[in-house]
Amino acid sequence: MFKTRKEIVFVILAGIFITNAVVAELIGGKLIQIGPFVMSIGILPWPIVFLTTDLINEYFGEKGVKKLSFITACLIAYAFLILFMAIVIPAAKGISPVNDQQFEAVFGQSMWIIFGSIIAFMVSQLIDVSVFWFFRKRTGHKKIWLRTTGSTVISQLFDSFIVLGIAFWLPGKIDFDTFISSGLIGYTFKLAIAILLTPAIYLGHHLIKRYLDEEKEEK
Repeated sequence: MFKTRKEIVFVILAGIFITNAVVAELIGGKLIQIGPFVMSIGILPWPIVFLTTDLINEYFGEKGVKKLSFITACLIAYAFLILFMAIVIPAAKGISPVNDQQFEAVFGQSMWIIFGSIIAFMVSQLIDVSVFWFFRKRTGHKKIWLRTTGSTVISQLFDSFIVLGIAFWLPGKIDFDTFISSGLIGYTFKLAIAILLTPAIYLGHHLIKRYLDEEKEEK
């Protein structure tokens, strides 16, 4: 089925990337509190998205990430379409363990949130890949931490504010001060995660390189 180990690596990374991106959007409507800070639970899978984005960037290039990002955005839209249909179709009364109100309360995110999520995802991914390759072309194979963390620092600044702006500030659900403070809190959390993930990125590079080098030795 797969001709090379590189194809296997791409399929695995793409599967992890798409799964975590879609799940993050589906669970984003739940807010959690960490100390005095309130943020979306959708932030939970994003560290894995950061990690796989950087690994795909490194081994499959700018075009690979862009194509995968567009595919993922379409799959997110498809997932929301299926959820919309599931909400519209009534539950079997007295039989279904989950009634219509319960189902809609969990999955019935507003169109503003859906639109904001997809736009924020695409913008942040395109910025991430551009910044990544800006540093990559200047550092070569050195300073992995610079291009991975640097691209995340910039791209997630846009992501944090775009989704809040479209989903909550523009519709008037939150005021401007709350918009700014919530965006900064979410961005700070993502930035901290990106820094903490640096060893994992180096480990991922090591494992993939070792796996691909074994194929070269076999030839």
